[in-house]
Amino acid sequence: MSKQATDINDVLEFPCRFPIKVMGESHPDFQLIIYEVVRVHAPDLEHAHIASRDSSSGKYVSLTVTVTATSREHLDNIYRSLTSHALVKWVL
Repeated sequence: MSKQATDINDVLEFPCRFPIKVMGESHPDFQLIIYEVVRVHAPDLEHAHIASRDSSSGKYVSLTVTVTATSREHLDNIYRSLTSHALVKWVL
């Protein structure tokens, strides 16, 4: 039996709340910058929808940004904007 790739549209029912992990080097404005990048695509995003955690060394910061995703394309656009930003190291 072969395994088929699972499409995100088969797993998620849109609209839905979707957490996005964004990691980068610690910067005083990292959270505000990420908020502004995501808000272009998710105008209903509020600061309360972002949780922040510093690495044990303090060199990196991890944000969990929870958006209301309306489609796969919507998520793809957010991911593209985040991954192309100079301060962002990883997006999960």
